[in-house]
Amino acid sequence: MTPAPTPAPAPARWAFDSFAGREVLIIGGLGFIGSNLAHRLVEVGARVSLVDSMNPLYGGNLRNIAGIENRVTVNISDIRDRHSLPYLVRGKAFIFNLAGQTSHMDSMTDPFTDLEINAAAQLSLLEVCRAHAADARLVFASTRQLYGRPQYLPVDEKHPIKPVDVNGINKLSGEFYHILYDEVYDLRATVLRLTNTYGPRMRVKDARQTFLGIWFKLALEGRPFEVWGGEQKRDYSYIDDVVEALLIAALDERSRGTIYNVGGHEVLSLMETAEIVNRVFGDSGLVQKTYPPERKKIDIGDYYSDSTLFESRTGWSPKVDFEDGVRRTLDYYKTELEHYL
Repeated sequence: MTPAPTPAPAPARWAFDSFAGREVLIIGGLGFIGSNLAHRLVEVGARVSLVDSMNPLYGGNLRNIAGIENRVTVNISDIRDRHSLPYLVRGKAFIFNLAGQTSHMDSMTDPFTDLEINAAAQLSLLEVCRAHAADARLVFASTRQLYGRPQYLPVDEKHPIKPVDVNGINKLSGEFYHILYDEVYDLRATVLRLTNTYGPRMRVKDARQTFLGIWFKLALEGRPFEVWGGEQKRDYSYIDDVVEALLIAALDERSRGTIYNVGGHEVLSLMETAEIVNRVFGDSGLVQKTYPPERKKIDIGDYYSDSTLFESRTGWSPKVDFEDGVRRTLDYYKTELEHYL
């Protein structure tokens, strides 16, 4: 007989003010997700340290901490630098590991850099945590990309794993290292497989972080953007919902040693997505194109997540629908775009 699922805790359980006064480290903290997380943690009174390499190919941007720059500690350091890591992790109660190379195409043209950042550096970090921050609670941000082309939809955590690019393989190694170190060394780690996160402070000058970034930039400039294919289905996660998921994962001891999907509830085709962006941003126009051959080989087709496991265990659920999230993103970049180009 299958046991009944454990009821989700009441939302009041997740009192984020329990971070108040606690030492928190965000690796990749000047990037899109890391900086939004930093703003939320500062808001609830945490003592926040940020680590970021500020590599121009990735998402680090000092503008992302405007308004809290005097309330956080910033260290410009690369996660690949094992010598700086002991100093950075020591004494931290929570470590959010958001550093990573996110471009799927870059992982194919420069696979060794992707290997260094998304796999080898993750192992180095865990070894350092084992020696210098054994009591810290770790949350690792992974990606839905490692599932590859879905065999069924929506994709849950039991779905077979078959990455279609180097990035997916290396991110898989990174998350398995975290789970292994939780099981063997009691490092208290949780993994979240995120899906198409978007919102204020995202990288918009190119498509390295997500195709939505370049769409938003071109639409803000009144220029048409390209839609490759258009029929592919996707779900999207607004940044505030993702930040809440990260905070809950850090607080929930029952989630340690667990891998969760975190995605949105709406399923939209790329063309429906583009039409919403166009409508919200003022109809800059769009151009539908055949999928480029070099990208088609690593395209996963339709993909949308099943986040039931995380939702049922924690009570989390996405609150911001896609059109509302796009409007909030537009509002941010109306005044901030120059700082992201």
